[in-house]
Amino acid sequence: MPLFEYRCNECGNEFEVLIRSQEKASCPQCNSEQLQKLLSPAATPASGGDSLPIACPPSDAPPCGPGCCRMT
Repeated sequence: MPLFEYRCNECGNEFEVLIRSQEKASCPQCNSEQLQKLLSPAATPASGGDSLPIACPPSDAPPCGPGCCRMT
């Protein structure tokens, strides 16, 4: 199931949704089906194997939430 990003043309909400075959996405905020599919950047592996992207918090920072890029 691919994960797609959308922007709602009615309310401007941006969201991600898993779409199964033949399903139609709708805005979770206003239920509109008038959506614009957004282009997501492709994930690229970090060079050197263990290096982290520059935007990651330092290793001594408090734990971060879901989707955190910091390795533990």
